[in-house]
Amino acid sequence: MGKKGKKEKKGRGAEKTAAKMEKKVSKRSRKEEEDLEALIAHFQTLDAKKTQVTETPSSPPTPRLNASLSAHPEKDELILFGGEYFNGQKTFMYNELYIYSIRKDTWTKVDIPGPPPRRCAHQAVVVPQSGGQLWVFGGEFASPDGEQFYHYKDLWVLHLATKTWEQIRSTGGPSGRSGHRMVAWKRQLILFGGFHESTRDYIYYSDVYAFSLDTFQWSKLSPSGPGPTPRSGCLMAVTPQGSIAIYGGYSKQRVRKDVDKGTQHSDMFLLKPEEGGEGKWTWARINPSGVKPTPRSGFSVALAPNHQILVFGGVCDEEEEESLEGSFFSDLYIYDPARSRWFAAQLKGPKSEKKKRRRGKVEEHEGATEEENGGTGAPEPLEVIKEVVAEDGTVITIKQVLAPSGLPVRPPPKAEDSALEASSTGQEPCPRSNAMLAVKHGLLYVYGGMFEAGDRQVTLSDLYCLDLHKMEEWKTLVEMDPKSQEWLEETDSEEDSSSDEEGAEGGDEDQEEDSTEDSAEEGADPQHPEMAPGEQYEEYLSRTEQYWLKLARNHMGPDAKEKKVLKVAHAMAKAFIDDAGQDMARAQH
Repeated sequence: MGKKGKKEKKGRGAEKTAAKMEKKVSKRSRKEEEDLEALIAHFQTLDAKKTQVTETPSSPPTPRLNASLSAHPEKDELILFGGEYFNGQKTFMYNELYIYSIRKDTWTKVDIPGPPPRRCAHQAVVVPQSGGQLWVFGGEFASPDGEQFYHYKDLWVLHLATKTWEQIRSTGGPSGRSGHRMVAWKRQLILFGGFHESTRDYIYYSDVYAFSLDTFQWSKLSPSGPGPTPRSGCLMAVTPQGSIAIYGGYSKQRVRKDVDKGTQHSDMFLLKPEEGGEGKWTWARINPSGVKPTPRSGFSVALAPNHQILVFGGVCDEEEEESLEGSFFSDLYIYDPARSRWFAAQLKGPKSEKKKRRRGKVEEHEGATEEENGGTGAPEPLEVIKEVVAEDGTVITIKQVLAPSGLPVRPPPKAEDSALEASSTGQEPCPRSNAMLAVKHGLLYVYGGMFEAGDRQVTLSDLYCLDLHKMEEWKTLVEMDPKSQEWLEETDSEEDSSSDEEGAEGGDEDQEEDSTEDSAEEGADPQHPEMAPGEQYEEYLSRTEQYWLKLARNHMGPDAKEKKVLKVAHAMAKAFIDDAGQDMARAQH
């Protein structure tokens, strides 16, 4: 009795500490989030000009990470939404929607009126209802300089049959966050964990929420039993037995002022529904057998047709007080819930290659080479896997193809070049973290992600697939040469910071042109009241303030505070006037 009382008291103390921390983080981040709301509102005015659905054949999407890739429940299609890209100076955020046709091997960019604001590190879940729905919750928006973050707590649904976005406004849901995980369980969406970060503080979550697809209501679950500690980026998947598996993830905590310690979790839990208890759940810690993934974060997860859970890639960070060393992975692990067992996936290789290997072993055993026997066949190159330490101490796992004896050998490249070279050789995904995974018709698809080469972050846009039934070899669908990617060195110049807002709008030249066209078209858009000749901004705002307030309320929802609505309304009006002024200046030239 006494021990139980102590445990309960300790639990309540931990809850109070977490509540205090959340309040502290919330207070400090409120100001910077208000600043970012004005920028987000500006981007939404650009999106507001879309009045009809347009589908445009497209080249493959630009490089990105922390997007979502989902399999269409009825069609042979993959759906890519959102994501981010960093070029060394600016962070680019996306809310683009791309459809990949598996049969045609083609991409289509789909513009739909009223989309969710730009974001990354959100969660997207597909359900088969009404011709298919894609549910999206949360995520984050980063300022162009990557120093400030806005964490969303909004819920959206993309109706795939009608190609329409709809924001679902329901109270009592999770707080703003990114890095959380969400799955479809029966007629509900179940959400776990995540984190919220401001310039000075952060908090990780271990709470669980359920959203009913019937009533459109949120409810906070209170599972019994000891559960996972707060974390983000974990594995979350529904098992055939009806439980929800949680594995791994990442969290950090402050050990002293300005010094944080990160933890790459490797524990595993099951969230089980209690029999006969409507809405009641319990946590159970499990310790599966087999070959578990090595410690890592930033891995990607997908569910195979036989209900096995796939874990791909990731990064293992060795953190010191002043440095961070990372090893990136391209391995594939499989968790079998029926046997509660992990195992590392082994590819068999193509059949023709297996025969060649068998012949090669026989020839080697006989101690004869083609050269010794007067043969003219060219010797095969040798593939070596090794680790290279860059000048800054970063450990990079690379593949290198060595020229056989008798052929010219290139001088050894620098560590950064080696990582880039290694990523572009072979027919399999290079080591990476934060990639996007999806499974359709027994094929595993891997898109994008990132790895580091010295001080450089390389963001990927390649696409691979693996037949999970044959398990022979990866097939390359979209190639990418990481060496061709733009990388700008950091700078503190005002000139670069002045173009930050432009940078957040898109990731390549085409997108920048699109943004310019958007602004130009918006300047003459009849849905926004135009500025009269000779009218000053203050006079224009006084005349049209009610219009912009109404527009801001539509964007922010009925629960938004009037002070915030007013600030966003003025920011939207200012952005519109600025764009219109730039268009007039361009027209005069």
